[in-house]
Amino acid sequence: MSKATTTGRRSPGPHVADSHDVIRVHGARENNLRDVSIEIPKRRLTVFTGVSGSGKSSLVFDTIAAESQRLINETYSAFLQGFMPNLARPEVDVLDGLTTAIAVDQQRMGSDPRSTVGTATDANAMLRILFSRLGTPHIGPPGAFSFNTASVSASGGFTVDRGADKTRTEKVSFSRTGGMCTHCEGRGAVSDIDLTQLYDDSKSLSEDPFTIPTYTGDGWVVRVIAESGFFDKEKPIREYTKKERHDFLYREPVKVKINGVNLTYEGLIPKLQKSFLSKDRESMQPHIRAFVDRAVTFTRCPDCDGTRLSELARSSKIGEVNIADACAMEIRDLAEWVRGLDEPSVAPLLTKLQHTLDSFVEIGLGYLSLDRSSGTLSGGEAQRTKMIRHLGSSLTDVTYVFDEPSIGLHPHDIQRMNNLLLRLRDKGNTVLVVEHKPETIAIADHVVDLGPGAGTAGGTVCFEGTLEGLRASGTVTGRHLDDRAKIKATVRKPTGALEIRGASANNLQGVDVDVPLGVLTVVTGVAGSGKSSLVHGSIPTDEGVVAIDQTPIRGSRRSNPATYTGLADPIRKAFAKANGVKPALFSANSEGACPTCNGAGVIYTDLAIMQSVATPCEECEGRRFEASVLEYRLGGRDISEVLAMPVTEAEEFFGTGEARTPAAHRILARLADVGLGYLTLGQPLTTLSGGERQRLKLATHMGEKGGVYVLDEPTTGLHLADVEQLLGLLDRLVDSGKSVIVIEHHQAVMAHADWIIDLGPGAGHDGGRIVFEGTPADLVEARSTLTAEHLAAYVGA
Repeated sequence: MSKATTTGRRSPGPHVADSHDVIRVHGARENNLRDVSIEIPKRRLTVFTGVSGSGKSSLVFDTIAAESQRLINETYSAFLQGFMPNLARPEVDVLDGLTTAIAVDQQRMGSDPRSTVGTATDANAMLRILFSRLGTPHIGPPGAFSFNTASVSASGGFTVDRGADKTRTEKVSFSRTGGMCTHCEGRGAVSDIDLTQLYDDSKSLSEDPFTIPTYTGDGWVVRVIAESGFFDKEKPIREYTKKERHDFLYREPVKVKINGVNLTYEGLIPKLQKSFLSKDRESMQPHIRAFVDRAVTFTRCPDCDGTRLSELARSSKIGEVNIADACAMEIRDLAEWVRGLDEPSVAPLLTKLQHTLDSFVEIGLGYLSLDRSSGTLSGGEAQRTKMIRHLGSSLTDVTYVFDEPSIGLHPHDIQRMNNLLLRLRDKGNTVLVVEHKPETIAIADHVVDLGPGAGTAGGTVCFEGTLEGLRASGTVTGRHLDDRAKIKATVRKPTGALEIRGASANNLQGVDVDVPLGVLTVVTGVAGSGKSSLVHGSIPTDEGVVAIDQTPIRGSRRSNPATYTGLADPIRKAFAKANGVKPALFSANSEGACPTCNGAGVIYTDLAIMQSVATPCEECEGRRFEASVLEYRLGGRDISEVLAMPVTEAEEFFGTGEARTPAAHRILARLADVGLGYLTLGQPLTTLSGGERQRLKLATHMGEKGGVYVLDEPTTGLHLADVEQLLGLLDRLVDSGKSVIVIEHHQAVMAHADWIIDLGPGAGHDGGRIVFEGTPADLVEARSTLTAEHLAAYVGA
């Protein structure tokens, strides 16, 4: 190999290019940031800390990462930019020294049933190519192994005009072999609809028989059915003939004319499947989701046995393994199987696939399988799955932005994550991490602490420097950095037990356990050990159980804490009663909306490929309501003034005097209980941080009636100071007679528990067993599990 010669001369001085060694932010005002100016060192690991809602994500994601993405988009042609999202320039005066930013956030992956871990990471695509080359019998190209591709064929003819009245008809045919199971359409599950939950068969169509959301008697959907001409509107549904029943439930789409309008009639079942069952369950409105849960049962597809693949795709094997078997293996086992394949003709493919699978194992996700639905991954698992493609990247001088990468990780796994972050830095990249865990803050080269409080009380830089400097700084984070919860001297006595016998969901190995009631029980164990499978899969979700999972709350700019928690309803009714008008007038999404901005409070000007410009509405001055509505008062305040109140002020306002509204006061008290007293009632949900959304969800569910509360990692997104407040809330729930079961990795919650159930000893098929059950003190004394070792180190035992 030839090598260039060098003269040995050194540069007389530093090169001017080496002076660009910081990202300079000046005058950042995005969300609650208050003219933040800061210099962040490049090619270093910088951790951003501060209480939840202090402005960390606003600075890192909404300012630095967003502007980097916007500038990259501007390098494309105007034609291509027309297909890209229009990104507005962040509210900031100067941003210098930016590099390409890759943001790895904690947003859950889409829960489309056809989206899996394999399809989300390209591992499935590589497996399909592998089986199309090596599988026997050979059945076709890679698409033949795809459960997202259906087999289709067509034939026909077309006429070729050759001029001078010469034409010739040519026959053509087309076929494509896909791997989709035709019975379940690649979903792996089929739906069984309970007809009794759809309608009252003792009623006729004229008597409004439907119990389906939006199927009201005067609505177009019901009118099309009733006036289609296929049925006697006065005849009870139970008396339909066999043909009428088929037309009512299963008829194919057909054109009908109603009142001179051409419309389409379709049987009830296919119509429901298209309108409800084709949607992501989590994106449904709550009342529609409740209907689907009540009326629809999903069972494993009998034709493909849940593999989503056709029989033809499953017939082709490499050795004794078909592609469905490969996708069902734990990834660490699949990696070993791939390592055993020796075929020079596909060597580059095997190398790439091996690297991807090894990256899963390295990042602590070796217990997953490629056929796992991506929507079932936790926020932490989803974030680490997104990291896979970056681990072996040859790119340098890139800015990687992470949002709490320690979420969902057992203390044992956090060190592995820290090593990955340091590896990315050591390759010459800038790593920016928003984090609350002391274990990750400890590896920072540079720390930026925002605060001092949350919301309007935050948005300033309280400290920047080293970890030692943070400890001595006196900021909220500095004071709580070395906080350690103590093991309880005494624990509560159970009032009963919830018996679980033979639990075998996912990786559970016939688990028998008694979950004590009337106490605070913490279920812990390494990621993938079976905690969620045990709790969510074995505890019945009946009326007495309130389950609060990690599913993020959704909402647009029109959604706010008042609308999400149900607080808006009693407020509107109180205004309506005090003024003798309709409640709908006090909704910015209904009759009371400003006609100019339609209740948005801002006017959006579309500038095609340029970012849209939002300006406050001149008519309502951003208050969202028309002027006549603002003349109505309650306790001396109009509706816009009430929505601008912080929770603590509103709690006092609705607690006494003319505005006293018990229903509203109860909801506000719960919001204050979870530490959201600073939020304004009308603040758009899109501006809330992850921790604020988690607590908003907790406050909402606390209003539900139930004797058992099940919480899945409630410390997600919470600052060290906020965890203490959460523990107080859990104590109050238990002391009021509730049973609280918490799935958690945070040692402070473990130490505060009355009873601990520890699963393990490992993840996947190495877990699924109870390795300890008892009090935290007994766990620390025994030191028989990974959890015990880390809890003992945490409390200093």
